Amino acid sequence: MLRDLSPAAVSAGFVATLVGFTSTIALIFHAARSLGATPEQVSSWVLALGLGMGLTTIGLSLWQREPILITWSTPGAAVIASAATGISLGEATGAFLVCGVLMLLCGVTRWFERIMDRIPVALASALLAGILAKFALMAFAGGSTHPALVVTMLVTYLVGKRWWPRYAVLGVLVIGTGLAAAQGLLNTHELKLSWAQPVWVTPQWSWHAVIGMGLPLFIVTMASQAVPGVSAIRVSGYAAPVSPLMSWSGVATILLAPFGGYTFNLAAITAAIVLSPHAHTDKAKRYTAAVMAGLFYIAMGVLGGAVAGLLNAFPSALIMGVAGMALLGTIASGLAASLREDRFREAALITFLVTLSGVTLLGVGSAFWGLVAGTLTLFVENFHTRPTNDIDSP
Repeated sequence: MLRDLSPAAVSAGFVATLVGFTSTIALIFHAARSLGATPEQVSSWVLALGLGMGLTTIGLSLWQREPILITWSTPGAAVIASAATGISLGEATGAFLVCGVLMLLCGVTRWFERIMDRIPVALASALLAGILAKFALMAFAGGSTHPALVVTMLVTYLVGKRWWPRYAVLGVLVIGTGLAAAQGLLNTHELKLSWAQPVWVTPQWSWHAVIGMGLPLFIVTMASQAVPGVSAIRVSGYAAPVSPLMSWSGVATILLAPFGGYTFNLAAITAAIVLSPHAHTDKAKRYTAAVMAGLFYIAMGVLGGAVAGLLNAFPSALIMGVAGMALLGTIASGLAASLREDRFREAALITFLVTLSGVTLLGVGSAFWGLVAGTLTLFVENFHTRPTNDIDSP
């Protein structure tokens, strides 16, 4: 591990953690408070999520020697917040356990892996590119409010790619942070050291909570996060066993749900950061970036109450700028792979555009509907088609 580690891997792990926390931690806080959680219980949620993500990421990455990043379910947090009316925190905890059991069953029975094996690489690549392109667009959109910061980070990235490609993203992070500090954009006065403590919540069983929250949480997590998460790993050229990853995600959810670890699953957007060549030029050593992300996850979780202040210290333009530029190479590779074969080209393009649109139907995000649209396109294009003969029949 130490021999394989590099500064670029440390940087990629830190950026992945930073992006993962800053992009959705506010949604996590909102979901917990919607269930009536106290400040101590909210801090316990951060601790449980940080420990769960960190330990599973480190364990699975070292086991497979591949960059496997586990994270919380972002769309799942939105489901919790929207379905919290009339559901107590104990009943929600019972629903979290049901979700974890269903995920474990998907892994043990290999149902999810069988479905993923039938998805063409072109569609999986288009799906991943569509998800990541939204973050790249947000990175450059920040130029409307902080043009000097975004332009400086872009120039730093281009110069870094030319002369020190392994550390281009690290340079963007360092220069961007320095410029943000010089412009007074870092709110360092909000930083406070506060340790998190685990708070047990006894699960309560309610059919209303299971049907209204547990099942939607499971469906949305698997459709909107597990599918692109597996796609990210496969598109990057790794062959990690899908079913065990699903099983361990379910086990982590079951063990940590009473403390606030509502759902764990494969990361997609942040995973692309540790899967990219920016993390390490040697593909066999990129697992070290995921391990570093796991260590940063644990540190974030232990700090608990201080996380919110830390995240507020960095301007969103800086976070999204670093993330967007770190993902450019992966987006380009995904688009190239998705459009390479003529027979999949139009289906892949539709998958990409629907995913990029951000459309949400029935509480399920655009990643799932992009895949549905692409699959439907392939079905229509190949319905009742027959191969043509080289010799015309009389």
